[in-house]
Amino acid sequence: MSIPHTEHHFEASDTVRDIVIGMADGLTVPFALAAGISGAAIAIDIVVTAGVAEIAAGSIAMGLGGYLAARTQRQHYFAERHREEQEILTVPHRERKEVIDIMAQYGVTKQECEPMLAGLERTPLAWRDFMMRFELGLEEPHPAAARKSALTIALSYLVGGLIPLSPYIFLKTTESALTVSTVVTLLALFIFGYLKGSVTGTGGLKSAVQTLLVGGLAAATAFSIAKLIS
Repeated sequence: MSIPHTEHHFEASDTVRDIVIGMADGLTVPFALAAGISGAAIAIDIVVTAGVAEIAAGSIAMGLGGYLAARTQRQHYFAERHREEQEILTVPHRERKEVIDIMAQYGVTKQECEPMLAGLERTPLAWRDFMMRFELGLEEPHPAAARKSALTIALSYLVGGLIPLSPYIFLKTTESALTVSTVVTLLALFIFGYLKGSVTGTGGLKSAVQTLLVGGLAAATAFSIAKLIS
């Protein structure tokens, strides 16, 4: 009896990308802000207020940016699809050559392409979709992709931002809060990187170290700027 072969592929790249964008900025920017103004002898409740305001503004701004980027991607897709439809109608000979050139990259000869070309010419919509995928590398974005991207980025930023700010909420002095916030933020970056690598299949430990180094460097740079300004 043959055993069915099941392939497992990672299919949530857009969602993971949005989580990475939101979480990475959420972990670093609020930490830098709170840490930077902590050294200016400011009361801890003011640090918390400034941090909460930054997280709220940052999550909204990041979410809006994600929404606009996804909307632009969708508009670009339909503009390119319309262009392909027009080219199939007006210059089909050029589109035929493009199909042959594409298939040549996979070792398919011109003669072997003829039956496929005949099939595509009978169904112009399939021909259009073939060109969109194999010539331009574009897939139709989901109608709700923009809203989903905005929500994912905003919530990820919110969650990420609360991690470095939480010590300032629960502790009484800025000095102790800064120390705990630094440790917690670095630990969160390591864990976040590990989970990201495990989910995407790129290696948990490798991703954890990379995220820790990159996120730590970004946080240190932002902290230095905030400290200098404050």
